[in-house]
Amino acid sequence: MPICRHPTYFPNVMTFSVILSNDIVWEVHDNYQKQTYRNRCHICTDQGRHVLSVPIKHVGTHEGRQLYRDVRLDDSTPWQRQHWRGIQTAYRASPFFEYYEDDITPLFEPRFTHLMELNFEILKVLGELIGFEISNTKTTSYAPELEDAQDGRYLVNAKLDLQESPEAYHQVFHDKHGFIDKLSVLDMLFNLGPQTSAYLKKVWDQSSFPALKR
Repeated sequence: MPICRHPTYFPNVMTFSVILSNDIVWEVHDNYQKQTYRNRCHICTDQGRHVLSVPIKHVGTHEGRQLYRDVRLDDSTPWQRQHWRGIQTAYRASPFFEYYEDDITPLFEPRFTHLMELNFEILKVLGELIGFEISNTKTTSYAPELEDAQDGRYLVNAKLDLQESPEAYHQVFHDKHGFIDKLSVLDMLFNLGPQTSAYLKKVWDQSSFPALKR
């Protein structure tokens, strides 16, 4: 049975392993919520774990709600340049940064208008670089309970504690901070390169992921 997921901003290693190893149905009909990975991810800098947060325009109804697919990016600040500079500073010394740099750079050009549009393009590019095809299957309406897919939508919650960590791999600032888990898959891509796919499959095989492995 496929797993229903949200398209998110540079997904973390644990949740990206779900995307790589399963058939995915993308949730595109729900309301946007704060404190989720829809518009944020974590990288590792010389200061440790660092959040990259995408600014959005809050133009919901009088109830303060808007559909995720309608959320527009707020380009009143040069956040794309700031994010890319942060990533360059964090990973320019990693083994595979230069190898993937030209493919990742266009994702930080101000050419997208909607958050979901950006996130789907990110998933497409990451899939191409890691070596698998991202699903094009999307929900046709919102359903609180799913009948034809397992519900993995809870993984979008940025405050979720899965209480499990993948096997450590060498990171740029490993000597300073030790292994930092649940970072964006960018961290793994720049550090492991072609080994990323095999590592992600291993993460899925060794994880429990409550309610998803049946």
